Amino acid sequence: MYKNDIIIVVPTFNNPKTISNVIKDILNHNYKVIVVDDGSDIKVSCLIEKNEDVTVLRHEQNQGKGQAILTGAKKAKELGYEYFISMDGDGQHLASEIAKLKACINSKNQIVMGARNFEIDNVPQKSKIGRIFHNFWIRLNSGYPINDSLTGFRLYPVSILDLNIKTRRFNFEVEVLVKHYWKHKNITDTIIECYYPTPEERVSHFDNYNDTINITLLHLKLFLQKIFLLKGIL
Repeated sequence: MYKNDIIIVVPTFNNPKTISNVIKDILNHNYKVIVVDDGSDIKVSCLIEKNEDVTVLRHEQNQGKGQAILTGAKKAKELGYEYFISMDGDGQHLASEIAKLKACINSKNQIVMGARNFEIDNVPQKSKIGRIFHNFWIRLNSGYPINDSLTGFRLYPVSILDLNIKTRRFNFEVEVLVKHYWKHKNITDTIIECYYPTPEERVSHFDNYNDTINITLLHLKLFLQKIFLLKGIL
């Protein structure tokens, strides 16, 4: 697999201070980019330089991170790519780590998770606790012993477009893992380095109350489907 076999999808919402550097980092590593502007107050197209290797798509209204990833996936498939890598627009992920995800591909319809090294400065305690909690539920519902279910740094096959995904916000990143594993039994983890800004610099659109409730309800729904509909078992 060569670099031109992978395209990078950056779902972004109101990251005006970081999105330009994220794109430059990706381009400096010779990858093409699809940026999905999910209704940002300032259009991403006004913040970055025009480049033939950057495709900017925009939702005029915020539709959620999951929908932004799906919009990017559709464009990647249209351009002829089998795989794409999702990277957040807040500067946490490093383009230098893309090669680690690519190196793990050994079959079709494979998701590769970039499990973040949390032994670094500025990682919030709530992030560490949240990862443990959601890892437990995804292991229970899928059977895969996942290491970092909350990472936004993932290599996806465009075949995720064929899954019956109902959610479109942060809960999408849980549902896609479980339903992909039910269908293909093909997820891999690899440890990646990342960057966490100081609390003063950090920008997050994750609602610790509402998004956590929505994801927890999704875990319960998937658990009931597994038990009573034998999803992922038959």
